[in-house]
Amino acid sequence: MSETTTSDAPADEQLPWSRLDRRMLLIHPIEEILRLLPVLAGSLIIGTTSGNPVWGFATAAALVLVGMLRWFTTTYRVGPVHVELRRGLLHRRELSIPRSRIRSVDVEQRVLHRLLGLAVVKIGTGQSSGGDRNRFELNGLPMTAVPDLRAALLATGQHPTSSEREPASPVPSAREVARFDVSWVRYAPFSTTGLLAVAAVVGAAFQFGIGRQIADTHLVRRAVETAEDLGLLVALAALVLALLLLASAAACVRYLLVYGDLRVTDDHRVLRIAHGLLTTRHTTLDRARLRGVAVREPLALRLVGAARLDAVMTGVTAQQGGSSLVMPSAPAEEVRRVAAEVLTDPRPLDVPLRPHGPRDRRRRYVRTLVPAGTVVVAALVALVVTDRQMPVPALAAVSAVAVVGACTLAEDRYRGLGHAVVAGHLVTRSGSIDRQRICLDADGVIGWTVKQSFFQRRAGLATVVAATPAGSGHYEVTDLPADDAWALVAEVTPDMAGRWLQE
Repeated sequence: MSETTTSDAPADEQLPWSRLDRRMLLIHPIEEILRLLPVLAGSLIIGTTSGNPVWGFATAAALVLVGMLRWFTTTYRVGPVHVELRRGLLHRRELSIPRSRIRSVDVEQRVLHRLLGLAVVKIGTGQSSGGDRNRFELNGLPMTAVPDLRAALLATGQHPTSSEREPASPVPSAREVARFDVSWVRYAPFSTTGLLAVAAVVGAAFQFGIGRQIADTHLVRRAVETAEDLGLLVALAALVLALLLLASAAACVRYLLVYGDLRVTDDHRVLRIAHGLLTTRHTTLDRARLRGVAVREPLALRLVGAARLDAVMTGVTAQQGGSSLVMPSAPAEEVRRVAAEVLTDPRPLDVPLRPHGPRDRRRRYVRTLVPAGTVVVAALVALVVTDRQMPVPALAAVSAVAVVGACTLAEDRYRGLGHAVVAGHLVTRSGSIDRQRICLDADGVIGWTVKQSFFQRRAGLATVVAATPAGSGHYEVTDLPADDAWALVAEVTPDMAGRWLQE
């Protein structure tokens, strides 16, 4: 963190505090009502059952008052050294961020904000301590003032080199790297977002008593009677199919709303990512802080030839979620093309990875077959204890499925594991259910750790961990032959491994 000089400190204090736009007096009350909707619903239910509707009106009036007080109790100022924010009614909180520590400025427009021409500006420093209470968010700035403010804050957060201190050259025109294609929606069902959305709706329905009313309807009773006639297995299969169809529809709707109108542009200085139909989000990724990319290929997406893309950025931690998003679920070829554009070099995406050898393959099989065998043995013990009989063919079929499934998973995990060093990048890939390929800039590595568990030592393997201030903070090359661990470190960062190789 840069130090504040004595001449700069008074400059901040001399500036007046500003309020957010007055139009937030309309938005804050609505946001409070939506945020505490369960409380309001409970008050309305109590008022209706007791015959006294004053409870519901009083709660709604209190929420509106709290929302309006948020505007009166929130002030901010952007000084030459710090950006400061004061907020809170009963518990006052003052946040101050040195402008030299600013690492990201995200702009978000929710539905009401878009209607009134306002925006939410989120300022990040790359640190995730304090949770939501310490989140620096200017909720309610005129959209016309946002571009200049964002450019000024990001420019201040940079540390220019000697060449950058020369007179600025004309800003190159931005070129479009990627644009949303509506056909990508077909990949939305191959994620868990739809199931989570359905579970949230069902949970809310039963919480407010709506679920019981639905359960008592004639349609549900007929469905239960039909299920009893069809049998348990058929009814269960129909329920699973209906759930998958409903979850798929929910996932497609969410995908369109969140990632619709996606545009990725590049002017060789910053990457700009904009997406969203109802709530729009604009993220700016400074190329000076780019340390690589992460191509994510979960099993479901991989089976349909799709992937996702995140940028590995200094000052943008994994806890910030979508701040590093470049491409949502999209065709794998398109994701790799955009990743090559972001890296300005396709070699880290195309280079063949070095396998980790037969000892690693043996470890993959042991780590999947042992749990599968444990489950089968536990099932047999449960049958014996409960004195239940199971046909031998059925038992053999279940055991065979468990073993074949474990072997398939082990082989896929082995084939997905590997690493390479090319074009100044460490490339590492791992995982099967949640596979990812990391292309990390060697210049972004600030330290190394070589670790071995008890079983790794017996197998002659080791895990090499590259520490970096970007992204998740560390990236692993898993189950590498122990003899090759420090050789890999020397290949990526020769200066760091020299002393260890001499010992």
